Amino acid sequence: MSSKDRAIGETKIRHIEQSDADDIFEIYSYQSVMVNTSQLPYVNSDKVASLFAGDDQYTLVAEIDTKVVGHITLFLTTKVRDRHCAGLAIAIHPEAQGKGIGKMLMLEAIDQADNWLNLVRLELEVQADNEGAKALYEAVGFEVEGIKRLSTFKAGRYHDLYLMSRINPAYL
Repeated sequence: MSSKDRAIGETKIRHIEQSDADDIFEIYSYQSVMVNTSQLPYVNSDKVASLFAGDDQYTLVAEIDTKVVGHITLFLTTKVRDRHCAGLAIAIHPEAQGKGIGKMLMLEAIDQADNWLNLVRLELEVQADNEGAKALYEAVGFEVEGIKRLSTFKAGRYHDLYLMSRINPAYL
């Protein structure tokens, strides 16, 4: 295991590699995952790969027995005045949900943001009906800052999004 990899129980957290594309695509092939993202269902593999191709992104994956079961990505901004901020996206394979993998990924991303990327603010949007994700984010220090009313369309209806952020405690 390289110094960039960290094993936690049977789960290994590491940086994403090109060879992970098929496993990441599989995660996004599940309707139960896609319904809670900003992507349309049935996204193709090229689109999934492009989500993680930018130089201004840092993606970690969770791997169990050589299979990627989740990812988290920090999206850095290119705006000069916002370089202390990053957006965050996470997805976990449905068979791996509820096993602490999301929390492991969140904590590793927060460590990277606080201690290596010099970020002050992490922010994300979460669908208001996704109570499990909201609870996870709150458990690692995110707070609801506001509600975007009727801001996203899924399953034939408009839904609210929570705007959430976490401020590095060193700056509070």
